[in-house]
Amino acid sequence: MSETHRRSAVVVGGGLAGVTAALALADGGMDVTLLEGRPRLGGLAFSFKRGDLTVDNGQHVYLRCCTAYRWFLDRIDATALAPLQDRLDVPVLDADRNRLGRLRRSGLPVPLHLAKSLATYPHLSLAERAKVGRAALALKALDPLDPALDTQDFGSWLAAHGQSPRAVEALWDLVGVATLNAVAGQSSLGLAAMVFKTGLLSENGAADIGWARVPLGELHDTLARKALDAAGVRIALRTRVSSVSRTQDGRWAVAVPEGPDASGEVLDADTVVLAVPQREAHDLLPDGALDAPERLLGIGTAPILNLHVVYGRKVLKQPFFTALGSPVQWVFDRTEASGLTEGQYLAISQSAAQDEIDEPVAVLRERYLPELERLLPAARGAKIHDFFVTRERTATFAPAPGVGALRPSARTKAPGLYLAGAWTATGWPATMEGAVRSGVSAADAALAALDRPRGHLFREAA
Repeated sequence: MSETHRRSAVVVGGGLAGVTAALALADGGMDVTLLEGRPRLGGLAFSFKRGDLTVDNGQHVYLRCCTAYRWFLDRIDATALAPLQDRLDVPVLDADRNRLGRLRRSGLPVPLHLAKSLATYPHLSLAERAKVGRAALALKALDPLDPALDTQDFGSWLAAHGQSPRAVEALWDLVGVATLNAVAGQSSLGLAAMVFKTGLLSENGAADIGWARVPLGELHDTLARKALDAAGVRIALRTRVSSVSRTQDGRWAVAVPEGPDASGEVLDADTVVLAVPQREAHDLLPDGALDAPERLLGIGTAPILNLHVVYGRKVLKQPFFTALGSPVQWVFDRTEASGLTEGQYLAISQSAAQDEIDEPVAVLRERYLPELERLLPAARGAKIHDFFVTRERTATFAPAPGVGALRPSARTKAPGLYLAGAWTATGWPATMEGAVRSGVSAADAALAALDRPRGHLFREAA
């Protein structure tokens, strides 16, 4: 092969993992084609139109410690559109006791940055607060990469370290359910330790929260596509892949069946990145690419339910809050981002929603509108202009004990073939950060195999 031959890559899947892999490979000097079966980029973090509203399918946030996703925002010129809090500040409303507390940090070093907030946290007794502090120190001593931790569940560990059911509800699950998409008793201790150590026990501002002040589609589709175009990446939407196979000369053939938006071509490439869900990756993997490809089918999924309410007047003054003693989990004000000019639009994000994901809209409306009135007195008597539901039945991989042993690395046994997706072995749960990290890992591995320099730079979280 000529030394001047420009290496080519095909990335299958246009979610955050695939977009990131394509950008990093292009930045590393490769000719890249990105194939996506949907008519848009962004995967499961996207927007759609509902009348005059622009609606996100679900509320997504990130933390200051999410260094890869922050690199991604910078790479697509979107940092200003998804700013971070100056300091962590989470309003926590106890519906049963009608009492508001806050989880916020000070400017003191770790772990003193949360000491004052915990000392005055009204949703726990004095004894419970003291035991939380001791459990946090014990958690800080754990190594999230220890395989033994992956076999244990977080809930049992918390109970063994003196955490009451109230402490689990009012603190540990408050954070864990939103980040892991599972309650403590159904979460791998290794993943939970990673979340709490990185977010709350690593750096002073690690848990400061950021979220998009514009529709997610503007970031993950519009601006991402602009960045990909500028990098020279060819994008083919509405294009599904039927097979990936080795050619006689050791390269790769990616077959695209003929369809309304696809010509039925076969793409040749030096490198292929499968950035698709685990079951789809399993079906596309050629024989011998993984020692035990059936493990991919053992990685379960977990749903997220989102409820959307448009009120005729403003009912919430804060940008967001979370609730205790209520089925309501996290509530965000999406009025400005949606384009609504009158009234207020709230998005309620319900993680670990196995029991409700298939409930009819009428049942969810009857259950949640009274809860919002109980939590928000200003909502009582307010006119409801719209109530609708979005459901992601396979929103994330399930972080159950043992999942770590099932998650594959970016590299496969087939030279030139790589895996990306939040479900791969990133060390992170199924978050936007994990997805971006997986794309970076796949691109790094591909570029290293071809002796190409890495085209990205982001600082690893402490």
